[in-house]
Amino acid sequence: MRILVAEDEIALASALKKIFEKSNYSADVVHNGVDAIEYIKSGNYDAVILDLMMPELDGMEVIKRVRAAKNDIPILVLSAKTEIDDIVLGLDSGANDYMPKPFDARELVARVRAMTRVQTSTNDSKLCFGNVTLDRATYKLSTENGSIRLANKEFQIMEMLLKNPGHVITSDRLMERIWGLDGLTEMNVIWVYISYLRRKLLTLGADITIKSIRNSGYTVEMAEEDNV
Repeated sequence: MRILVAEDEIALASALKKIFEKSNYSADVVHNGVDAIEYIKSGNYDAVILDLMMPELDGMEVIKRVRAAKNDIPILVLSAKTEIDDIVLGLDSGANDYMPKPFDARELVARVRAMTRVQTSTNDSKLCFGNVTLDRATYKLSTENGSIRLANKEFQIMEMLLKNPGHVITSDRLMERIWGLDGLTEMNVIWVYISYLRRKLLTLGADITIKSIRNSGYTVEMAEEDNV
């Protein structure tokens, strides 16, 4: 799961990134409202942590524009503005949750889990193809032979593939969605994670396979019977 942190205080933004990464999330950081809008538009994020008092475009205006664009990405406001009127305005403008600063890191992560769990349940918490099921709430990949809990990036790759069976997901799209717009990771890391997933599918006796499309990307399809 990938989180966008929109916070103009550099030290706090860095701390938030570390908090989420320690909890097995991926996180990117922006420091103003204009960049927040552009990153959200990319469709690469599962939730947003948003400060209200940011330069160029304040957080309240970010929320209004995101919701006006019919984007229902979960947004948690994290703000030093703690008056009831501010909280009510933030929630009424379209935020899913509101936490005052200072905050407890454990509570923040728990609220993000709860917020994204609600989002997942409304979008169908399980993806199925062949005899394979991916539970988006528990990160578990399963068949009738058992189940394996996937690591974060393994889960994200498998989720993208199972949401689009038979369609090629380009390597560039995987890199952008999972490692982020500013990622410095080399492209061959995708192949490493695909290898992990193939081994796990084999261990589970899956009747689907991840196929490499030369110079393009990857797709999930039914395995040939001789190879199951």
